[in-house]
Amino acid sequence: MNIHRRSLLAGAADARGIAIVIDVLRAFSCSALMFHYGIRDLALVRTPEQALGFRDRDPDYLVAGEVKGVKVDGFDLGNSPADIVSKGESFFRGRRVAARSSAGTQGVLAAAAHAEQVILGSYMTAAATAAYIRDHAQVDALVRGQETTVTIVAMGFEGVRPSVEDERCGDYLEHLLKGGSVGGSEDPPLHSTYDHLLAIWECVNDPEIAASLRGEHDYRPKEDIVLALQRDLFDFVMIGRPEGDHVLVTRQEVRSP
Repeated sequence: MNIHRRSLLAGAADARGIAIVIDVLRAFSCSALMFHYGIRDLALVRTPEQALGFRDRDPDYLVAGEVKGVKVDGFDLGNSPADIVSKGESFFRGRRVAARSSAGTQGVLAAAAHAEQVILGSYMTAAATAAYIRDHAQVDALVRGQETTVTIVAMGFEGVRPSVEDERCGDYLEHLLKGGSVGGSEDPPLHSTYDHLLAIWECVNDPEIAASLRGEHDYRPKEDIVLALQRDLFDFVMIGRPEGDHVLVTRQEVRSP
């Protein structure tokens, strides 16, 4: 398996093979939770107007997301994992969602232009994502006689500035793809290592994240940080495919990692 690391919007546009686009805080943690609560699918779009257009055409759609971290007027949801958990399964079961965010969504749209496949990356689905890709790589090797190319893209803050949580999630995914354990405690020869305790420590000491934990960001409650740093909660992968001016994301179950 050929694994490449990229960052930000420029890195997403350069992604090839299977692109894992990571947005831990908060878009793809929100996506994972909404799929866990039973949404049918998720349309990722570039602008708020495009997102609202889905609901104009079908009132059953939920509209979610943010601009510069803040919920857009007229949206049903912002970009908060805590808000999603508080609403619970009854709010989401069977619904379709259109979403716009400043980093992750833009990265998926950029990657979809050239990548073979695009996957939404978060801590919550990391082990399942790695298991899915390892299975894909086995098929490539046995049936096609070729190595799988994977590009891990950490989207960072609005796609223009690196963020510690996305980079550390990228480290974890690379560790798993290279054969490391889910717990991250083993140190197999020739494989990358990953220390989740150290990753959390780096995250909570990041100035922006620490400010949220102190309650200084109205748009990002402290519970969002706690939820988004939980790893391997769900045994599914979120796969996107281009459809016109958006990327349609669906959930695919994965064997237990």
